[in-house]
Amino acid sequence: GEDSRSFHVSIQGTPPSMASAGEIPIITAVPGGQLLLECPEGAEPHPNIEWHREGSLLQEDARRQVLARGRFLQVLAVAAADGGEYSCRATSTARDTGPRVRVRVHG
Repeated sequence: GEDSRSFHVSIQGTPPSMASAGEIPIITAVPGGQLLLECPEGAEPHPNIEWHREGSLLQEDARRQVLARGRFLQVLAVAAADGGEYSCRATSTARDTGPRVRVRVHG
C-alpha cells in the first residue's frame, strides 16, 4: 500500500525546498544550515522511533540528535555527507520501514 503521510522540514535561514520524486519527497538542504525532519508516526503516546539513513540505523552524535523520543531528527551544520535517504520506524509496529525522505545538500 501507499503511505500518504509526509515529512515536515525546516531549514534554518533558508525557505524549505521540497520536490516530489516518485513516492519519496526530496528535501534540499544548505551546507552549514540546520535540518529538522519529523517522523509522521501518529501514535499517542509516541512509541520508540528509530531513524535510519540509507538503510542503516542512525547513530546520534554532536550534530545529529533525535528529539521528542524519536519524533524529530535534527541535523546541525549540515554537510554534503548528510545527504541520502532517511526513514523512521516505530518499533512498536510490525512494518519493516516507515515513511522515507531523500535529502540533497547543495552549495
